[in-house]
Amino acid sequence: MPYYTKHGQNPVIKNKKHVYEEFIILIVKLQLLENEKVEKKLTPHPLSFLNLHLLWLIPVLWGIFLAWFFNSAYWRGVGSADKWLSVLLWGVGILLLGIAFSIAFIRWRIFFSFALVVVLGIVLLWKWNLWGNVHIFLTLYTILIFLSGLPVVEAYRRSHRYVLTDMRIILRGGIFRVRERSLRYEKITDIDASQGIIGKIFGFGNIIPITPSGFGMGQDEAFAGGGVEAKKKVGIFGFAGGSRGVSTPRTRSYYELHGVHPYREVRALLEDMIQRNSLAPYQREQLEIQKEILDTLRRKEE
Repeated sequence: MPYYTKHGQNPVIKNKKHVYEEFIILIVKLQLLENEKVEKKLTPHPLSFLNLHLLWLIPVLWGIFLAWFFNSAYWRGVGSADKWLSVLLWGVGILLLGIAFSIAFIRWRIFFSFALVVVLGIVLLWKWNLWGNVHIFLTLYTILIFLSGLPVVEAYRRSHRYVLTDMRIILRGGIFRVRERSLRYEKITDIDASQGIIGKIFGFGNIIPITPSGFGMGQDEAFAGGGVEAKKKVGIFGFAGGSRGVSTPRTRSYYELHGVHPYREVRALLEDMIQRNSLAPYQREQLEIQKEILDTLRRKEE
């Protein structure tokens, strides 16, 4: 089946709707199929990535706390070990935050990024010989370097583009590594839709299309284990454990309609498109024929 853009199909754009569609196609860098048309373009709501904003906000609060703590009466009694203990407290705090975030987001690259921040801070402290102002440097360095996460998260949100056509869903997102997926409506067996408290207030939510192949599904797993002493003299220990998993709708933000607005309108449109494309080809053909007959009869009556 030949591929071509709307511009290639009709060089003379007659109205604003065609200009709008051309602009969306250019942004998402996609090519439409034959007779395919854009129904709706979507981007995540500005408040839909609040969880990612915690990655920079909490370390900034940690830096502000250290600025207060290093100048408080609680820290003045440390004595000669003041410099080394302040670096240790600062570094351990950043690393613990990295571990907590990595576990919460199931991405260990977050921990390595936080560890890199710690290493870079120590290198700068040593190279520039800032030990006399170690407290000022650590707090300012922490606040400034993590504040840079605000534009990064916003750029990541803006990189997400979702396009609903009359044939499929095009999902795209990512800054350095762009992910893109095209999903035909007839392959979707179910949709999972959810709204948080903030989403209900501002009218956005997440919609995950689920396919028979398992696209859109994740796994929640709980593990329990314990060790027991098998032989006291030899000191051999046994280990016993078990796990239980539950399949649940879950995927990355660039593989779902994440934080789309207006939520109810998008959900209704998606369900309608799935219903239309779930019909067998011959059924769709019959509907088109019946529609043409009705249009012909109406024109004759007029």
